[in-house]
Amino acid sequence: MKVLAVIVLLSIAAPVFAQAQSTGPQPTVGCGPQKIEFDVTTDDKQRPTAPPDAAKAHVYFLQDDSEFASHPRPTVRFGVDGAWVGATHSNSYFFVSVDPGEHHLCVSWQGIVGIGPQRREAALHFTTAAGTDYYFRANDIFDADLHSGRPAVVVFEPLDSDEAQLLMSKFSFSTSTLKK
Repeated sequence: MKVLAVIVLLSIAAPVFAQAQSTGPQPTVGCGPQKIEFDVTTDDKQRPTAPPDAAKAHVYFLQDDSEFASHPRPTVRFGVDGAWVGATHSNSYFFVSVDPGEHHLCVSWQGIVGIGPQRREAALHFTTAAGTDYYFRANDIFDADLHSGRPAVVVFEPLDSDEAQLLMSKFSFSTSTLKK
């Protein structure tokens, strides 16, 4: 009788335990698959911007390494609504067009970025309107003083259009392709 009670109890509890178990780290809503990586090239001779489009919004992604006191600098992947849309490297930018509405964004350092504690991903959401430009900065921060105890981090934040234009005038334009 006790064995039967245990079997019944386990059959009732098993679905609850199965739901509670994790299959590993869950991706951030805006990020793409972790295994996808990019090759990045930058061009400091041209600094293109998106042409006006009354039906779409433009999203500019900037990587700012002015506070990253180490080399090599990280390659940063940018995601929109669960898919990677491109990557940057060392003070560069690119842009994409998106439909109006709510979007989930993500940044993630690709590959190994030094040793020690790190915050490699960040995310946010926002709502776009057609015909409007939006700017977001991945601010990579690392203090080269290993005794400081401060982790390397990527801070992802909306950026004022004037500040974005100023940075883009100094940054390189980034083009990325999927690594094979």
